[in-house]
This record gives sequence, C-alpha cells and structure tokens, in this order.
Amino acid sequence: MTRPPAHALVAEFVGSLLLAALVIGSGIAAQRLSPDDGGLQLLENAAASAVGLFALILVFGPVSGAHFNPVVSLVDAALGGLSWRRFVLYAPTQVVGCVTGAIVANVLFDSAPVSISTTDRATWPHGLSEVVATLGLLLVIFSLTRTGRGEKAAAAVGAYIGAAYWFTSSTSFANPAITLGRVFSDSFAGIAPSSAPLYIVAQFAAAAIALPLIRLLYPAVRHEEMTA
Repeated sequence: MTRPPAHALVAEFVGSLLLAALVIGSGIAAQRLSPDDGGLQLLENAAASAVGLFALILVFGPVSGAHFNPVVSLVDAALGGLSWRRFVLYAPTQVVGCVTGAIVANVLFDSAPVSISTTDRATWPHGLSEVVATLGLLLVIFSLTRTGRGEKAAAAVGAYIGAAYWFTSSTSFANPAITLGRVFSDSFAGIAPSSAPLYIVAQFAAAAIALPLIRLLYPAVRHEEMTA
C-alpha cells in the first residue's frame, strides 16, 4: 500500500515516539518496581520492548514501513526499496520522534521532562555489541522482505530485539534515533551523551557490513512493501 509522504512521516514520528516511550518508560517502571534486582529490571524492560515493538510494526507498517530507525531506512534506500528523498525526510522525523518519546516517558513517571542521562556505556565491548545487534536486526528485516515473507517481520523483529537485550552487553540499542532519545532520560534505559557517538558509529558500521551481505544472500527481490 502506497500512502502520501505526509501520512508516512506522521506514522514514523508517532511510531518513533511510542517506541522511545515504551523502551524508556518500561525501563523506569522496572527500576522502580525491582530496585534491587538488575536482572529482573532487564527482563521487564526487554519483555515490554519486544512485545511493544511487535505491536507498533503491525500498526504503522502499512503506512510507512514502520522503520522508526535511520539505519533501517538507509539500508532500504540503498537497496532501492525507499527513495532517497523519503530517507532524507524519515531520518530526522525518527530522531525527533524518539526524543519526544523520551520526554513523554519522563513525564508519565512524574520525572522532569528532560533529564540528561549519566549512564556511561562507552566501552569497546559495548561498541562491538552494537555492531552485532544492528547487523542482526538488519539481516532479520531484509531477509524476510526480500524473500516475500514481510508479513512475518513484526514478530521476528520483536523476538530478535527481546533476545538481543540479553546476548549483547549494550542491551541492543541498534538504532541511532533511539540512542539519541535515550540521552534525554536519566534512568535505567538512558545513555550518557558522551557514550552516544560510539553507539551511533557502530550502528552505521553495521549497515555498511549488512549491505553486501544482504545483496549476496538475498539477491532476488520480491516486490512487496517493507513492513519493518
């Protein structure tokens, strides 16, 4: 289904806002409900993020593709599934949506609307984790959309992100827009401004690795609309 660009931008903004709100909001809730158990906090945050992402892709996929992620949009454009003009519009919309979602999450839990995170995550294992997490996400999405199985993307992406919270030391941000959004919440899900550049560079590095892999492994394209 092809929708006018304005409709797609609204979908990307609202979807990105809700994605950031559910990731950060569930992190705040987990921190408050299980203050002395880091493992349980991560489980609660991961579960909410996985099922919430599944629902958001189902809701917004038919309108915009439900990217919510500049790296996904970049790879889609490089593979010819998204126009470069639309990519230029999508990326800032996704960032603004995620920053707005962080503010909404803070307000929902009676915190200051903007609180800059102090959680330092900038180590080389975190950076490598973001390369691996983002690469895996891109392979999940484009292996399905390029082989005619796009309708399975919502469940697959939700499941992958839920798992990647646990097998990566970074807890799988895998998204430059959500990385920037999480700077604006000094909570369990936050990331310090000084750590964000490492994550963003790693995420775009993963895109550079993913492109040739996708072309090699899935050269035949089924002409269907992106659903993740």
